[in-house]
Amino acid sequence: MRYTISIALASLLASTALAEVPAVVTDIAPVHSLVAMVMGNLGTPALLLEKGADPHDFQLRPSQAQAVADAGLVVWIGPEMSPWLDRALDGTGTNGTLLALLSAAGTETRSYGKQAGEHDHAAEGEDHDHDHGHGHDHVAEGESHDQDAHAKGEGHDHSHSGIDPHAWLDPHNAILWMGVIAGELGRLDPDNAVIYAENAELAAVRINAMEADLQATLAPVHDKPFVVFHDAFGYFAAHFGLTVAGAISAGDAASPGAQSLRDLTRTAAAGTICIFPEANHDAALSAQMAEATGATLGAPLDPEGVMLDPGPDLYRALMTGLAGALADCLSR
Repeated sequence: MRYTISIALASLLASTALAEVPAVVTDIAPVHSLVAMVMGNLGTPALLLEKGADPHDFQLRPSQAQAVADAGLVVWIGPEMSPWLDRALDGTGTNGTLLALLSAAGTETRSYGKQAGEHDHAAEGEDHDHDHGHGHDHVAEGESHDQDAHAKGEGHDHSHSGIDPHAWLDPHNAILWMGVIAGELGRLDPDNAVIYAENAELAAVRINAMEADLQATLAPVHDKPFVVFHDAFGYFAAHFGLTVAGAISAGDAASPGAQSLRDLTRTAAAGTICIFPEANHDAALSAQMAEATGATLGAPLDPEGVMLDPGPDLYRALMTGLAGALADCLSR
């Protein structure tokens, strides 16, 4: 009997140890990739916005809403990028911790309309409390977003005024965020804190090496102007010294006005080398503008990784894919 009790106790202790790795839920593929790199073999984060999903008309399935409610940690860019998750949290809540990466102290942020090289910084002293009232912890290190900026209930598009949320396109932010993610996972799972930290450090080494390769790839085309489908590339262009001449659409799901299209067409005709459509969007407008201006139609860009296979390798694939598509067209 004593031996049987010992086996049962050992089994219970093993189950308890496994349960210490928190269930993690992420909003979009780049965030999922960063978390997956930090977690390594300890666990697999859940991804809400699956491959090919439309982020502008997205609603959680009941099973996904339950996963959010049960999560020990929800890692997301923040309501600026994923208002659909913000609304879901208001509706279902979670007992876990919310980690909004755009608000992490030290994050390089940009306002829409900034020129290359101009940055806003996440203000370490500012604390904007975004409490959904469900009893969970909310990690807001220097959070600076405006609650009104994402305009709850106004369609499904994230806001294209104020802070640009596409901050993962600056690899320095990705490295910083992995450290923040490792710290939060270590707080929730102290037995594995060293492993999370080591995983983040190893991933940072790989991202730094990738960044050096991308700098070399893009250096020859830094002064070649190009047009993108929507205003999502400010961080990438600023970090790698590229020249974005304009965007066809101000927002992911917004239809451009006739006057703005005419203005952009005139700008593009004055020297734009390439016009790039975007993955998961109709390429017709990009093709029409390329034909009207004589610019080359480039390969579709995928800044949110919606057409890539999710996992720890997605972030590298996303960044190298953008650099390759840009360099290929602009160097012709």
